Amino acid sequence: MLGEDVSNDKCLDCHEVLKKRIDQGKGYHVSREVRGKDCASCHSDHFGRDFEMVRIDEAGFDHRLTGFELTGQHQQIDCRQCHTSDLIVDNDVKSLKNTFLGLGTDCLSCHEDVHQQTLSRDCASCHTTEAFSPPSNFDHNTTRYPLKGQHQYVECIACHRMEQRNGKDFQRFTNISFQKCTDCHRDVHDNKFGQNCTECHSVRSFRVAGYTRNFDHNMTGFRLTGQHQYVDCRQCHKVNFTDPLPHNRCASCHSDYHRREFVKNGASPDCKDCHTVNSFSGSLFTIDMHNEGTFKLEGAHLATPCFECHKKTTRWTFSGIGERCVDCHEDVHAGYIDEKYYPYQTCESCHTVNQWQENHFDHSLTNFELAGAHLDQSCMACHGADDIDHSNRYENFQNLSMECAGCHVDEHHQQFEKEGITYCQDCHSYDSWSSVQFDHNKTDFKLDGEHEKADCSACHKEVEENGETYVFYKIESFECIDCHQQ
Repeated sequence: MLGEDVSNDKCLDCHEVLKKRIDQGKGYHVSREVRGKDCASCHSDHFGRDFEMVRIDEAGFDHRLTGFELTGQHQQIDCRQCHTSDLIVDNDVKSLKNTFLGLGTDCLSCHEDVHQQTLSRDCASCHTTEAFSPPSNFDHNTTRYPLKGQHQYVECIACHRMEQRNGKDFQRFTNISFQKCTDCHRDVHDNKFGQNCTECHSVRSFRVAGYTRNFDHNMTGFRLTGQHQYVDCRQCHKVNFTDPLPHNRCASCHSDYHRREFVKNGASPDCKDCHTVNSFSGSLFTIDMHNEGTFKLEGAHLATPCFECHKKTTRWTFSGIGERCVDCHEDVHAGYIDEKYYPYQTCESCHTVNQWQENHFDHSLTNFELAGAHLDQSCMACHGADDIDHSNRYENFQNLSMECAGCHVDEHHQQFEKEGITYCQDCHSYDSWSSVQFDHNKTDFKLDGEHEKADCSACHKEVEENGETYVFYKIESFECIDCHQQ
């Protein structure tokens, strides 16, 4: 009747497409926000031909009410990028203008199928709305080729190549052979080992050093032992693994560290004569082998570590290091001992190889033969310099005085000096200082009677002179009263 409101049924009699969706329980008009409202509460009429009856607050519109929630990158897209007549899939809606109806909800209703129907239409099984690439929902382990070892870190494009199909870029993900390694990898061995790469290699690493070896190198003519077990194959097999390599001598692979020092008759011995494959450091060279050479190890040399002689610089040296003592040891006597006692600096003239302190020099070759207590003295007791810091302690081996006073203090204060020389041996022996062989009867006072029984100290008293005390022997007066009281 005139003046009454227009019913919803009247509206939907014309808007058949919308009525169909409402009857199906789909879309925004069946959401909790709209359900039960009159059409006229949102869509007013009779305001002129230019009045926009469909008014939406696009910025605040909750798209979830439509049944299609916007997530990820969909949230950043302008409404009209999707709501366009080109993307409407419902033929009944396609003829309408300015409508938001008729769009599909599956990905391919809006997006191009870049896989060209070679994969499932369920794009969400691999991709998310956050980003098309990488396909974060995809799990390669659910395929017939689970990724293991180093395959987990290979870029997809390395196996799934780009090509042209139907005039467009196309990345192949199906119909890829993977039954054997050479379907993807080049056979660097030219089929000399067959096509079953896993007999030698693992997916953990093609270069097997540091990983469990599958290939049994002992099947070849060179058994891997010691440190050879841990060498990267490529260090020896630099080109092809099947190329024959010389391996009968260590020098076939290893450079001569010793720079031909051991060459004899134009040939070097093999490294294995001294070294093992367990470690290059250390040597099989024994003392007996050393003693077959030009320098026999004896005495203290037996306890000397090899590096003391053979590693004087940053590298080991075994030839041209000398055989004489002075080639290794400092000659502390150079210039201080007459060459006739050690010609050509021959230390063996005095010393032994047992220890430096041992000495077998024949002192009788000099003008001073050792006797008595002198035989028990060390060389340095007489020949050692008396300077406090011993900076020149080895200089005192020539031009030494042979007089007793040259080494010993004259305790008698020159009382027995004759023409400037005191002959200690007239009274003392070399065996002991206390052993006295003095004959008093050869003096100006011959002992007889009771005098023969008197102790020396009864007549020869101690005197003090210039702060020093000594026994006075040179008595010049022999009157009885000089010694005896009246």
